[in-house]
Amino acid sequence: MQFGRYFEEFEVGAVYKHWPGKTVTEYDDHLFCLLTMNHHPLHMDAHYAEETTEFKRNVVVGNYIYSLLLGMSVPDVSGKAIANLEVESLKHTKPTFHGDTIYGETEVLDKTESKSKDDRGVVYVETRGYKQDGTVVCTFRRKVMVPKRSYGDTRGGEQPGRPEPRG
Repeated sequence: MQFGRYFEEFEVGAVYKHWPGKTVTEYDDHLFCLLTMNHHPLHMDAHYAEETTEFKRNVVVGNYIYSLLLGMSVPDVSGKAIANLEVESLKHTKPTFHGDTIYGETEVLDKTESKSKDDRGVVYVETRGYKQDGTVVCTFRRKVMVPKRSYGDTRGGEQPGRPEPRG
């Protein structure tokens, strides 16, 4: 199974549908909040959310959804990346709640060969995340430096650094 793509394999307009989706649990949300020290009661305190918000329940922290979508896209987009160069935009368009299942897809918007090194290029993509009912909850655009096949061939091919079993 391929992990990521070489520069030559990206086509402008292509859409990669990431699989599988991920159902977001209360545990996922709270652990992410605790790990990142985001203790906002909107995410952590069910009573607060019920009594003071329009949603009447906890909202999943947006950076978890972004991180989840970024991770989902790795096998299709950045698995061979040399570097993630920038995140140009990040939009949280609708809330996500515990129990929602997130799916993602990434569209190739543009690709540019490197001007300084002939073994790589930059791919410009937009990733969209949506819930089980199709509601888009998050979109972001980023630029990823990816190798050309020649770069991979000189560094071990599809699985660089993988050892061979011995005796």
